[in-house]
Amino acid sequence: MVDDADFMRMRLSRLLGENGYEILEAENGSVAVRKYQEFKPDVVLMDITMPIMDGLTAVKEIKKLDPTARIIMCTALGQQTMVIEAIKAGARDFVVKPFQPEKVLNAVKKVLG
Repeated sequence: MVDDADFMRMRLSRLLGENGYEILEAENGSVAVRKYQEFKPDVVLMDITMPIMDGLTAVKEIKKLDPTARIIMCTALGQQTMVIEAIKAGARDFVVKPFQPEKVLNAVKKVLG
């Protein structure tokens, strides 16, 4: 889970952890890329707007490292252009904030396939 907001990471970590998923957290795209290299997670939930390295740049960097990476973008309403760019860069799905738990879980199950 990659998000610059602590509360968002805690909320998603709790939701996914309660549903049997093991969670790694990163507070920006730069940390996410480093953690991806080290741990090779099965799926990445990536916020778009973050300091240091935004989610779109992080998607591109992760896909360079691993073209098969499974990334789900987390977006606020009004960020449709960024979501389209992220999908073109290799993200597999997206969920809209504020999150509906079942939509997050369904997106994760879908990309894990």
